[in-house]
Amino acid sequence: MEADMTMEEVLLEIQQLKEEMGVLSKKKLKKTHPRLVKNALYHFPDWQHAVDESIS
Repeated sequence: MEADMTMEEVLLEIQQLKEEMGVLSKKKLKKTHPRLVKNALYHFPDWQHAVDESIS
């Protein structure tokens, strides 16, 4: 699997979605934003780690 988004792009998109949606459920986003989830899992060990990094 190769990433087609940079780590910074992933973090920025997660930040934007968090502002719009509040809670970011991996299960829900796998359906609505599969590219983001795929790239987040490429750059980070798991989804929660990516979310945590985006807000720190």
